[in-house]
Amino acid sequence: MFIQTETTPNPATLKFLPGEPVLASGTADFPAAEAAATSPLARRIFSVPGVTGVFLGSDFVTVTKADDAVWDHLKPSVLGAIMEHYQSGAPVIEGASTSGHNDQDGPDAEIVNQIKELLDTRVRPAVAQDGGDITFHGFDRGVVYLHMQGACAGCPSSTLTLKMGIENLLRHYIPEVTEVRPVA
Repeated sequence: MFIQTETTPNPATLKFLPGEPVLASGTADFPAAEAAATSPLARRIFSVPGVTGVFLGSDFVTVTKADDAVWDHLKPSVLGAIMEHYQSGAPVIEGASTSGHNDQDGPDAEIVNQIKELLDTRVRPAVAQDGGDITFHGFDRGVVYLHMQGACAGCPSSTLTLKMGIENLLRHYIPEVTEVRPVA
């Protein structure tokens, strides 16, 4: 098995490409080891000292390190953990993964559906290339709330991506949108 790695815009995060499917659909975000109970792969990666986050996409694994950890020391151990997992035959995740979008009904349901459609077709594929995901969290009085995951969470350029990229895109296509804000 040959696992490729790619840098991301977030210097604390690396994208690992195992050359095999990771998740058949959806994504899975594990911002801490305690959250990884449903994923044998994420648990194995979290066993590497210095790992603080794991994000699973369709064909990649994004790993975030602690500030005091160094990729030159961490990367071989993470590669080993991913390789061991695939050789073990264990599932990547136990149970179903999700698309990540929150549901929102009510008078703004049509606007919310337009927002989700734009996120799914224009935004999410682009941020997946960088090892992350951005999902819909809510819409209230013109403000769209988005949740940033994987390499996007804590990325120095995430505010610029939200304001200059996603906000401008949504405002262009959906006049009711006035602002985009991140949620934790």
